This record gives sequence, C-alpha cells and structure tokens, in this order.
Amino acid sequence: SSGGDSASAALELEVNEIRESCKMWKWKGQYSINYLVSSTPNSHPNSPPLLLVHGFGASIPHWRRNIGTLAKSYTVYAIDLLGFGALDKPAGYSYTMEGWAQLILDFLDEVVKKPTVLIGNSVGSLACVIAASESSQTLVRGLVLLNCAGGMNNKAIVDDWRIKLLFPLLWFIDFLLKQRPIASAIFERVKQREILRNILLSIYANKESVDETLVEFMREPANEEGALDAFVSIVAGPPGPNPVQLMPSISIPVLVLWGDEDPFTPLDGPVGKYFSSLPSKLSNVKLIVLDGVGHCPHDDRPELVHEKLLPWLAETFNF
Repeated sequence: SSGGDSASAALELEVNEIRESCKMWKWKGQYSINYLVSSTPNSHPNSPPLLLVHGFGASIPHWRRNIGTLAKSYTVYAIDLLGFGALDKPAGYSYTMEGWAQLILDFLDEVVKKPTVLIGNSVGSLACVIAASESSQTLVRGLVLLNCAGGMNNKAIVDDWRIKLLFPLLWFIDFLLKQRPIASAIFERVKQREILRNILLSIYANKESVDETLVEFMREPANEEGALDAFVSIVAGPPGPNPVQLMPSISIPVLVLWGDEDPFTPLDGPVGKYFSSLPSKLSNVKLIVLDGVGHCPHDDRPELVHEKLLPWLAETFNF
C-alpha cells in the first residue's frame, strides 16, 4: 500500500490507550459522560477545536483511526453519547435526538468553552445538525457530516415510497421491541460476534477495516446493564427533527462527506439525495462523494477522509 496508508496506520490508537485517557464529565449533575481530549504542541492556537460524535451503537474508539492524525493540528475532543459507550445507560431514560443535541451543546459550553467544529457520523451527525441549528451560532463554528442519518431510526421519512411500504412493519417491530422477552432475544442475537461482524461487513465497503478490535469494542457496551433498554428506546423512539427542515437555517460552513457504498443511507435514497442537492442551493455547504466507501467513512477509509477533511478545515478556518 502507499506511504499514506502506512502513515495513517501507524497513527491508529489502541482501544486501551483511548480508554485509559478518557475523562468523565457529569451532565446535568446526574449522568456520567465519557470523553477524550487529545492535542499536540503543534495544534495551532487559533484553530477551532474539533468534537467527534459517533453513530448508532458506536463509541469513542470508533475514531481510533482519526484522533492521532487530527490531533496533529487541532485539539480533538470525542464524546460517548448517552446510552452508548462505557458509562451511564440510565434506567427509564427516554432517548431522543434533541437530548443528544443538548448533550453536545452543554459539553461545548461547560468543557470545551470555545466555538467548535462538530464532526459526526450517522445519527451522530444528525445530532450535530440539530445542535448547530439550536446554537446561537456561538458554540458551533462548523459542521462535518459523514453519511448523515435522516433520524434516530428508520421511521424518519424524507419521502421514500420504499420506506412507506415498510411503515406497518416498522410499527410492528416497535411493538415487538416493547415486549421485553422478544426485545431481549433480538438484542442477544445482534450482540453475537458473528452476527455483529456480518452487520459491520455489510455497512463497510473496505472489508479489511472490519477487524477483531472493531467487533469487540462494538460488542462490549452491549453487555452492560441498561444496554437493552437503551437499544429499545432508541430503535422504538421518535425519529427526531428532520435534517431537511434544519439545514436551511444553518449558515456556518458545512462539509458533507458521503460514502457511495452505504446501504443504510444510500446516495440515491431520500437523505442522500437531499444532501446531494444542497450545495447548489446553499453556498455554505460543500459535498464530496467518497468512492468505494460505506456508512462509516472515517473508519472505513480514514486516509481518504483525512485527505478531504484537513484541507477543508485549513481553508475554511484559514489560519
């Protein structure tokens, strides 16, 4: 492989290394939230900090192939969304997209204390969009969306007949998930190594990126207390605000990176089509389609993401 590949491979952080350097922040005085901060002496003092926000079922280690590279020039934060990752999965908590967006804004306000560029994947990027639309533009300086989700789960409809046909089925699945024994059986299956590996292989285009480490750190939080409730609450909960309603109100710079081999939010699906149409309507939005990349571009083809992301950051926040 090219020199670039080996350089990015060399910067991959060990999951243990990430876990050991994580800190804990108390959100709203009651929820323990895991976060990481990483920087090097070279990070430019005038450059905005970056906050990395993972997608469904993931956690801070999903950024293991990015933190080292980005921290060479920026102060990098990464956060576990409530319900995922290592810490609290509070009993009876109702998960919503707006709740995660508020978590992000409060984190910026209380921990980062500087206008920040939010970088999210999947539902994480939708949480970032909501946060940016609610922020008085003071906390959020820019947005990077990696295969943005249309909602917290499949019920988020932009306008796709394929999903409308499935609607009765989706509501039925919700109903089933609310029956504890059934939900538990489904969850136990999803957690199995082989099944989880197959799910990951189906959403990654670069199959080599689906290594044992990925399967393990995706599995681990699923074994903790409260994980099943979080899973049910998220899959059966309200989809949350729609990106189509929110994007026009956002005037900060936005970079949209989209893997073209994503089965979850395909480019020709409603959400993909909407984001593809944006650059022609909104001058603050730039879209780059990544060839041969799946639903999690930052982990699927990190070197390609860095190659597009770093010049955009430097240009946009010119320092």
